[in-house]
Amino acid sequence: MKSEITDIIKALCEKQFGIDIQANIDRPEKQFGDFSTNVAMQLAPRLKKSPLDIAKDLVKELNNLNKFSKVELVAPGFINITLKNADILSILNQELTWPKVHAGKQVLVEYGDPNAFKEMHLGHVYSSIVGDVISSLLKSSGADVKSLIYQGDVGLNIAKGIYGIGEHINWDISLLDTVTKEKSIGYFYAEGERAYQNNPAASERIKLINNSVYTKNDEQINYIYDFGKKMSFDQFDKIFNEIGVSFDKRYVESQSAVIGKNLVEQNIGKVFEKSQGAIIYRGEQDGLYTAVFITSQGLPTYQAKDLGLTQLKSKDFPEADKSIIITANEQDDNFKVVFAALAKIDPELARRTIHISHGFLTLTTGKMSSRTGDVYTGAELINSIKQAIEEQYPDSNVKKDIFMAALRYTFIKQRIGANIVFNPKESVTIEGNSGPYIQYAHARAKNILAKLSNLDSVSLDHDYILDVDERNLVSLMSQFTEVVEQSINEYMPHHICTFLYQLAQEFNSFYERNRVIGDPRQDLRVRIVNRYVRILKTGLDLLHIPAPDYM
Repeated sequence: MKSEITDIIKALCEKQFGIDIQANIDRPEKQFGDFSTNVAMQLAPRLKKSPLDIAKDLVKELNNLNKFSKVELVAPGFINITLKNADILSILNQELTWPKVHAGKQVLVEYGDPNAFKEMHLGHVYSSIVGDVISSLLKSSGADVKSLIYQGDVGLNIAKGIYGIGEHINWDISLLDTVTKEKSIGYFYAEGERAYQNNPAASERIKLINNSVYTKNDEQINYIYDFGKKMSFDQFDKIFNEIGVSFDKRYVESQSAVIGKNLVEQNIGKVFEKSQGAIIYRGEQDGLYTAVFITSQGLPTYQAKDLGLTQLKSKDFPEADKSIIITANEQDDNFKVVFAALAKIDPELARRTIHISHGFLTLTTGKMSSRTGDVYTGAELINSIKQAIEEQYPDSNVKKDIFMAALRYTFIKQRIGANIVFNPKESVTIEGNSGPYIQYAHARAKNILAKLSNLDSVSLDHDYILDVDERNLVSLMSQFTEVVEQSINEYMPHHICTFLYQLAQEFNSFYERNRVIGDPRQDLRVRIVNRYVRILKTGLDLLHIPAPDYM
């Protein structure tokens, strides 16, 4: 309906004023009607007339169409439109569909990205869920989505982890099997980091280990490296499985490092320059900073590896229309430099590559640091939510469903980019804006429908005139597909969470004042409840959150 009204106003503006304009159409507070537009204020500067006079002309023409129940002018030039009863009623028969804006397009979405020899922490879980939900939204808009993960398996951080393990077993690889029984992988990285910072001899040894990781010239280092990498990835995959996240393809830095280094070296003089033995990019020319892409030791940095990854993706998915990378916002400046360099090497590939950054997820203790080992891990996060669920729902048969709702909804309900302080107990409550609350709302409404012996026999043959409560609820439900479309276009799934919570509250108000089963208006209200249930389930499905029939 929104698009239809947009087209009507667009046609009127062309007819009345000879101007082609895309009118702003909004959903006002319910007391002001179903739609509102400020198109008169959009036109005023071009027509050199007051918005009020323009709006008067448009209101007259809109009323002449006899298509709406009411069209009102509100100073200084807003136009409010109220739909006819029949149009609101017809919403109950409409499909829950939205434009397939990505039909026929392939989109790459990279997210998660925990590095080997480190713990998978809260931020990695957050990034993974954000990426998984954005992938879901893109698929719903017709895209062929390829979910990707890119993980660090070379570099100084890896060398620190290897050093930590090596020192722990006194460099006796026959003792490696004891490692998994005694400490987590992150413990050894933290030990290596402390040694690197505080022990000059250890620092030099770690640098040598780093070179060996790239050259593969030390069998003892290779053995510890392979062991630690497998241990890390096995732990990561277990957590990904727990949170319902999967990937179509895994990339690692050892793949992208050589490609990135070669690409940088091939573009010396054109994009990069040599400086004190290193190869750098002068970012000041783009309002950025100078970044080292290859160190004076001849090793590629993160930026060079990221460049190499763009080439790998392009080779593996040459038909991709868009490549999205999702990370924490601490990577913003890094990607600005990488994209600026890429734009000079391959402008078209740079145009298709997008970085979406999210904020930090913390506990009340503040930001976690893997350098000190003071990390709130993904495993700890999972256990804390499960414990809260056991306390809140000890007898529930759908604890796994509640877990997914508590975890995912808590992360997704906030606008991507904002920082979040996580509270496990708040995440599992059925009071307030939480995932389990939306699940409970769905289950409660399903229980209403379960009282009917045959839902398919319910019809709207009767010419109902919607009362105020019915109209408010149906009108709000009509906004769902618009909200989904907005979430897709903006890569912002929090709009769906906000809407589902608002809808559940509106339904609760409706149900407190109105009977459904046994009421003379039962057929109509059952249809309303049925559509409400479908919207809740569809919204939860898009977020990859289960919608159980009971809690």
